Amino acid sequence: MSTDARTSGSDPYVALQSTPEFQALRKKFRNYVFPMTAFFLAWYFLYVLLSIFAPGFMNTVAFGKVTVGLIFGFLQFVTTFAITFMYSKWMSREFDPEADALGARLDGVKEH
Repeated sequence: MSTDARTSGSDPYVALQSTPEFQALRKKFRNYVFPMTAFFLAWYFLYVLLSIFAPGFMNTVAFGKVTVGLIFGFLQFVTTFAITFMYSKWMSREFDPEADALGARLDGVKEH
């Protein structure tokens, strides 16, 4: 962060947002979250569309009284938990340390 952002009396949050480090962190976040969201929505809409347009396929018995539709429905929950777990791990490993460093810089600016 430039020294003029510290001494100019401007809003430190706005000054931080304009730094290359913050912009890189934002880009890193978007590059992870947007594809993951697109994947999940595509998977979810595949399930919904198959339920609407391919009921025969979804009613196919896989084993016992379990159908393909039930398996796909169960996999929706599995996918949700897996994405949440991966996101949490990614945030802890990749994102939070950089965000914490920026936050510490901001705390240093607010104290002066």
